[in-house]
Amino acid sequence: MNMAYRFRIYPTREQENLLAKTFGSCRFLYNQMLSDKIREYEVSKKMLRNTPAMYKKEYPFLKEVDALALANVQLHLEKAYKNFFRDPQSGFPKFKSKHRSRKSYTTNLVNGNIQVEDHWIKLPKLKWIRMKKHRDIPEKYRLKSVTVSMEPSGKYYASLLYEISDCENQTGGVDYEDAKILGIDYAMCGMAVFSENIKKEDAGYFRKSEERLAREQRKLSHCEKGSRNYFRQKKRVALCHEKIRNQRRDFLHKLSRRIADEYDVVAVEDIDMKAMSQCMHFGKSVMDNGYGMFRELLEYKLKWEGKKIVRVDRFFPSSKKCCKCGRVKEELKLSDRVYICACGNQMDRDLNAAINIREEARRMLLAG
Repeated sequence: MNMAYRFRIYPTREQENLLAKTFGSCRFLYNQMLSDKIREYEVSKKMLRNTPAMYKKEYPFLKEVDALALANVQLHLEKAYKNFFRDPQSGFPKFKSKHRSRKSYTTNLVNGNIQVEDHWIKLPKLKWIRMKKHRDIPEKYRLKSVTVSMEPSGKYYASLLYEISDCENQTGGVDYEDAKILGIDYAMCGMAVFSENIKKEDAGYFRKSEERLAREQRKLSHCEKGSRNYFRQKKRVALCHEKIRNQRRDFLHKLSRRIADEYDVVAVEDIDMKAMSQCMHFGKSVMDNGYGMFRELLEYKLKWEGKKIVRVDRFFPSSKKCCKCGRVKEELKLSDRVYICACGNQMDRDLNAAINIREEARRMLLAG
């Protein structure tokens, strides 16, 4: 099992220049190798086995950056290329843009070329860089690789990937008959509704900052493109987006950690968030909730604790079924926010769905 720790780093001016060279060299090599692969496939219908060493003689600037970063470019391209031929729906690898692509590269630990000491990290070619190490890392974890990235706001981060044993932090199996199960139903307002009473703050951080973001973007549109004021205002817009992203991620991490600590099993509905945002024209609200990210965070935290997440089929009538008597109400409309059953049950529609998801997960677990 692998775990990554992300810390902010503070490179000097010279180190920033070398990082910019590394980002650009990785992007250039990726595009060059992809172009050669496409040309070779059009001629011979075979995949070209090209390596970074084949380009260093023609492009000497590739020798100035970390060789392991270029080697990882080859691995990433070959993986994307093979994924396309295995599953064409994954999409053909695209060329990286200088202005729109993420600026990052990955280097591996070989013969002690990467070292972490207190608030410093040593990277190949860059030597020692100051790092804000906000949490301690157990000594028994084994460092594998480091990914250095630059955000649009100009901040630099180092993501340290460690290898740990699979069962190191797990507490053992769960008795499903007496397990504490939580049902979660997706909701457009507030991200999710739980079968139990869990206090949480309202999500939707993009909506809360939308007015300020629109003001900053309006100022950017009035700046002359390429001017000093343009780049200064572009950084302000990036900082606004970064704050929204950090607020959302912090909220989801804290909520998923609290649920993973209190419950043995969590039941969620297996819905496609991307399809929902495209088909129902609720893209901004769906993406702002971050429900897909919340499920991913919750799943790995539960796995880390030796617990389980159960995905209930998306076609299970969780909203139409009464959680008291089990009767299915076929004529239920999307506009009906209160579930009213002939048995006398009257409750919130989403709460009723969350309870049904919880009980369906219990049935699935007991059935094996």
